[in-house]
Amino acid sequence: MIASDLRSGVERLGDMIAEAKTIVPFTGAGISTECGIPDFRSPGGIWTRYRPIEFGEFVASRDARDESWRRRFAMEETFAAARPGRGHRALASLYRAGKVPAVITQNIDNLHQASGFAGEHVIELHGNTTYARCIGCGQAYQLDWVKRRFIEDGAPNCTVCDEPVKTATISFGQMMPEEEMQRATTLSRACDLFIAIGSSLVVWPAAGFPMMAKNAGARLVIINREPTEQDDIADLVIRHDIGETLGPFVGN
Repeated sequence: MIASDLRSGVERLGDMIAEAKTIVPFTGAGISTECGIPDFRSPGGIWTRYRPIEFGEFVASRDARDESWRRRFAMEETFAAARPGRGHRALASLYRAGKVPAVITQNIDNLHQASGFAGEHVIELHGNTTYARCIGCGQAYQLDWVKRRFIEDGAPNCTVCDEPVKTATISFGQMMPEEEMQRATTLSRACDLFIAIGSSLVVWPAAGFPMMAKNAGARLVIINREPTEQDDIADLVIRHDIGETLGPFVGN
């Protein structure tokens, strides 16, 4: 059912939240746009201006690694200034109330943690851009350390194993994180309400989780300004601003 207007959509969503025992939110870029984080896929987004650097290219080319870090540091002020929006805060309220055991996210901006979710309850399918890891041994690095090395001598290598260091994100061509995928699968199959928020639901395999939850018996809600390919299987579709839709649930 597509909500005819924002008010009726919010009322129906409120009823579904009240009736649910276990809610699993699944978030995409749309929940963070009001926080100043651009949706990379939308017109004017970074991927319309720059070709994504695939993982294999990052590994093979020093120039690609330098360009990857140059792009990341160009976005540094944007990520540093971002604060959780109404959508993040609403989900954090449901988390504190015991309705939401964890959030599954395609986002890399750390805003769910900043809104009040414990780090272990944020399942990051595409990683996190607020720190870095060695692609060899997995050693973690703070971005300040990476930036100092980058300014001195370009993209740094690990001090432990000498393999390249990259943001702790999942790049095109890189394996999805096995543990996070398994946890997301378990949650999707166990919930009775699955809410997909701000995702175009076109990036697979992550886009399979709403359908997985629906097939396991959960109600499915999709909150996204644009239509998605899964709208026809959803119990409720709200095509309105995410902050306005979820704002009434902040602090509940």
